Amino acid sequence: MERRKSGIVRTSGSTYFRTVDYYLIVPVVLLTIIGIYVLNQVLKDGYEAYPGNLYRQAFAAVLGISIALIICLLDTHFMKLVGWAIYIVALFLLLLVPIDGFTLEDTWGADSWLNLPVVGTFQPSELAKIGLVMVVADVFEKMHLKEISPLKGLGLIALIYGPPLLLIASQPDFGTAMVILFSFVCIVFVWGFKYRYFFLAVSSVIVFGIPLVWSFYLEDYQKKRILSLVFEGSDPQAEYNLIQSKAAIASGGLSGNNTGVVITVPVKESDFVFAAISEHLGFIGTTAVIILAFFFLARCLYVASKSTRPAYSYIIVGLTAAFAFHYIENMGMAVGLLPITGIPLPFISLGGTALLVNYISFGIILNIAMQRKLAT
Repeated sequence: MERRKSGIVRTSGSTYFRTVDYYLIVPVVLLTIIGIYVLNQVLKDGYEAYPGNLYRQAFAAVLGISIALIICLLDTHFMKLVGWAIYIVALFLLLLVPIDGFTLEDTWGADSWLNLPVVGTFQPSELAKIGLVMVVADVFEKMHLKEISPLKGLGLIALIYGPPLLLIASQPDFGTAMVILFSFVCIVFVWGFKYRYFFLAVSSVIVFGIPLVWSFYLEDYQKKRILSLVFEGSDPQAEYNLIQSKAAIASGGLSGNNTGVVITVPVKESDFVFAAISEHLGFIGTTAVIILAFFFLARCLYVASKSTRPAYSYIIVGLTAAFAFHYIENMGMAVGLLPITGIPLPFISLGGTALLVNYISFGIILNIAMQRKLAT
């Protein structure tokens, strides 16, 4: 193994393939293949952009895998610069969102997208999730090693999180804001926040934060979606989506719906893709997706526990927490256990840029896993 000044780690072909963590690669590739298959079944039924949208998704998957494998070649010490680069680019793009003249607020309820040349629609908050985790991991490590005081460290973290989180909240993109906060809480928990302070902070958020968010931040349609979980009739549109989602899930049976009757589910290709998986692959397909997602997340946490530096553990925990939030929320809302949001299913939902960002996160995790093996 040879490290170059460019930050690229030079390894022989045999060393590269020996150090790749296939326990991470296999579930991600299988989830992507399942996603392409299910999206083909969904998109060919009445989508005017078919098959172009499917080809773009497949191209994004191939490009994403390639990017992830290239990221594996970067020296982990060089990843700090990569993290800052992602953070700065994401912050710049977030500043452009409200002034670029492009909006999908009437369609999706939030102005969270840019319309970029060649790329098309892009959500900068997806990049912010990665940049934030990578940048603050170094601060948490310095606090862990007592190189800086907790007070100074938390102040730096507040300065890092503040601008992008405020910009995301102002869009308003409540779902992504929750992903970022959940990821942050998980890093704090692993860093070593004392349990009594941790639960005191959580209790304070529940007692004071939730009422404030409910009263001054959430839009009426978001409140209705939450209330519809408990009070029937609070949000007829959300309840219609959920009824159709459950019908599609039930129609799948053991191995998929072979009757030829297609259940109409809004945004079946993205937000409610889990219902499409059940409809076309049945109980076997949904169980396979759940097992693959669980195995992937568990393997990520195992790699985090064996990392050579605390910062690497914090990065993996933060990125894994974001993945976990997406899986739990997307599957939970499809069966009526959680509020309906615009949270996609990683590696499966339609969306080329989201898929690429998923693979960037995956590449960073894979990089740390490989460098751990090279160091031993």
